[in-house]
Amino acid sequence: MPKITFVSADGTRADVDAPSGSTVMENAIKNMIPGIEAECGGACACATCHVYVDEAWAEKVGQPEAMEEDMLDFAYDVKPTSRLSCQVKISDDLDGLVVHVPERQA
Repeated sequence: MPKITFVSADGTRADVDAPSGSTVMENAIKNMIPGIEAECGGACACATCHVYVDEAWAEKVGQPEAMEEDMLDFAYDVKPTSRLSCQVKISDDLDGLVVHVPERQA
């Protein structure tokens, strides 16, 4: 089963097992990762599951699609590797993925 490492703004790390086909957001909520609010439940209708994909993983995760880019306009402190965690689907190729949680959500 793929693993995701969540790194909080204070540097605290949490490793979670993430089933293929699930999203980064679903795994954050299931594992009570602080800082991921996911107010819309994964419908790409808010920006409260914003994360920064670690630079080493950015290319493999890929770029956001147009709808996600529009929602990122509402996120706090957007960076080049910003993604909405509800839009990042886990696969075996993403085993070891590292994402950073911003200090606050939008």
